[in-house]
Amino acid sequence: MPEGGEMSFWDHLDALRGALLRMIAAVFVCSVAIFCMKTWVFDSLIFAPVNGDFFVYKWLKADVDINLVNLEISAQFFTHIKVSLMLGLIVAFPYLIYELWRFIAPALYENEKSAVRKAFSFASVLFYIGVAVGYIFVFPVTLQFFQSYSISDSLTNSFSLQSYISLLTSMVLLFGIVFEFPSVLAVLSKMGLVTRNTLRKYRRHAIVAILIVSAIITPADPVSMLIAAAPLYLLYELSVFVCAKESKEE
Repeated sequence: MPEGGEMSFWDHLDALRGALLRMIAAVFVCSVAIFCMKTWVFDSLIFAPVNGDFFVYKWLKADVDINLVNLEISAQFFTHIKVSLMLGLIVAFPYLIYELWRFIAPALYENEKSAVRKAFSFASVLFYIGVAVGYIFVFPVTLQFFQSYSISDSLTNSFSLQSYISLLTSMVLLFGIVFEFPSVLAVLSKMGLVTRNTLRKYRRHAIVAILIVSAIITPADPVSMLIAAAPLYLLYELSVFVCAKESKEE
């Protein structure tokens, strides 16, 4: 039986409310701190991929000349808030995982807690790896593709600030979330819902799905798609390894 005895519905609801309030407070505090570091955040981090000297462009031997423009009066202020919230969420992520663990731990049996605790501990590492992959590799390659793509020589590409931030935010957070896949499967395998044999059986299907997802989140460019697909496939193989350690095969 789970420790602590039975909890009523209202006890669970109260515990969930407390966890959510603490998580929101953590993100808010981190976001305010980042909001106060405007110059460093934007010049050294957010707009670094716009700089042609970004090392990924040197690796691709790409000639990057991206012009960002602001089209709305209030766009810069709300962009500042949006970026601060995004980075606040990223910085506070380990604490969010900790609060989530505190909420579900009482409902777990003793033989489940060890595996789930390990999966949750590893979740933050995987999230930051995913964020790094999205920011350092996938986003610059995608940006370079759109910058160089043209349907006519009479047109010159100028990107709006809003579209740039939206693409950056979606790429970074999407890869951070996708990289949580092995942690989720580790928990599911401990519960007996997923096994190593199941993942191996559907490996070919997974490869096709990974290529489709990569094609959706990146432009129709083979290089960009493969750069996105490679880490996703490695995640799948890592998930197979995790399930091999955690699941009991028949």
